[in-house]
Amino acid sequence: MGADRVHAYGAAAGLLGDLLLGDPRRGHPVAVFGRAAAGVERALYRDHRGWGALHTAVCAGGAVALGALASRTVRSSPAVSVALTGAATWAVVGGTSLVREARAIGRALEAGDVEAARERLPHLCGRDPQSLDADGIARAVVESVAENTSDAVVGALVWGAVGGVPGLLGFRAVNTLDAMVGHRSPRYRRFGWASARLDDVAGWPGARLTAVLAALAGDDRRGAVRAWRADAGKHPSPNAGPVEASFAGALGVRLGGTLSYGGRVEHRPVLNGAAGRAVVPGDIERAARLSRRVGLLALGVTVAARAVAAKAKATSTVTVTSSTARATATAGSKGRAS
Repeated sequence: MGADRVHAYGAAAGLLGDLLLGDPRRGHPVAVFGRAAAGVERALYRDHRGWGALHTAVCAGGAVALGALASRTVRSSPAVSVALTGAATWAVVGGTSLVREARAIGRALEAGDVEAARERLPHLCGRDPQSLDADGIARAVVESVAENTSDAVVGALVWGAVGGVPGLLGFRAVNTLDAMVGHRSPRYRRFGWASARLDDVAGWPGARLTAVLAALAGDDRRGAVRAWRADAGKHPSPNAGPVEASFAGALGVRLGGTLSYGGRVEHRPVLNGAAGRAVVPGDIERAARLSRRVGLLALGVTVAARAVAAKAKATSTVTVTSSTARATATAGSKGRAS
């Protein structure tokens, strides 16, 4: 069984596992990594970019090395390799937990229980819930669903297709480090710089693919493309901008604007402001369904892209081998003739 088929079966099994099981309540591999990364931080922390870069290299590099070692250990058994890829995909993909949390908040808002929605919002994003009304909470949820569809689903599938199990684990490690130390607080402004920049680089292809798939799978394709082209560059994040703008256009709503994180107020540009309406609680379910569709499409696209790349590589190898054989035969004929 070729590596492309191993990846295809494993990635599909892992995504199915996430759909059926979601994340475990205890002992999640990402939480285990987070505790290990926190331990490394305690040992290495200095208010300096260089020490932060070392922290990032140790943690992310360790995750990649672990994935490479595991893949190498089981590569002689296709069945075990499929199982390893499936387990790694399930461990790093978080689409089901994302949708469950979003829908739980949506149900609370639909029932008029704004306080319950406020209590649940920190499970999904870092906004200050007490300053938000029902529509503000709904907007925060839709924005989080959009951004995390890229971070928790599509980005992981992209790097799994590129790098197999090491790619899966490395991407999730980088994304987790950014969440831990990548924000611009006084403690992490310098120490977390490397993690934040590496997360921007790692998230770039997944964010663009998410934006494309949201446009294809959404209710308003032209609106998604229009909002992406017009507004994505206004967002302070190079990766959240395309994703949130495309989701806003696809759903026909306005995202962005004033928000509060940890007592700090930010005034972000409005995405899809010209054509969109304000977000209402009912839009949470629409965003959740769009996120599901995007995740499934991403699986198909990444598996197909890896298969095409494998076929192209095999064809190139055969061509080079044939050319070498012909050249050798020609040289031999000339030698005998002389």
